[in-house]
Amino acid sequence: MKVYFDLFFSFLKMGLFSIGGGYAMLPLVRQEVVKHSWMQAGELLNFLAISESTPGSMSVNMAAYVGLKVAGIPGQIVAILGVITPSFVIMLLIAIFYDRFIRNRTISYVLKGLNPIVVGMVASAIITVGKDVFVPEGDDNALGIYTVPVSIIIFGLCLLLNHHKKGPILIIIVAAVSGIVAGLLLG
Repeated sequence: MKVYFDLFFSFLKMGLFSIGGGYAMLPLVRQEVVKHSWMQAGELLNFLAISESTPGSMSVNMAAYVGLKVAGIPGQIVAILGVITPSFVIMLLIAIFYDRFIRNRTISYVLKGLNPIVVGMVASAIITVGKDVFVPEGDDNALGIYTVPVSIIIFGLCLLLNHHKKGPILIIIVAAVSGIVAGLLLG
């Protein structure tokens, strides 16, 4: 029973304090998941790649994956409920009090004040994930000494595709195929 409690409240905390979406949530997800020994940082990084290439909200995908891994389908349901509860309650309150909410100057200032927090959380996620990609620990170093150059090439290719206004679908496909090819050739 404790595992369900831990899953629910860990993902409730993530849903409540991860303003700015999935990437802003990553530092907190990493902290909670590793703290509870539900998975290692490298495994979380692999799941992030899967989560970004599958439909749905990254936060719900993370909750589903971690919950399923830790405690089966009941754990999956509990983790998903934990992560969606804050958003559901907040959106319900906004819908009920929309007229008063939208005209409230204090609320407007609070939302403007949250913008830098979102940028900081996303930057923290980039640094954390970047460290895990470019300086993997232990068995997570699948490409050995080629990890950094292959990652830089794939990253550069994605930047190039983005610069030429190619959609995210093409970028995800190219990055996935590049990773597979690099793994087969170098791994």
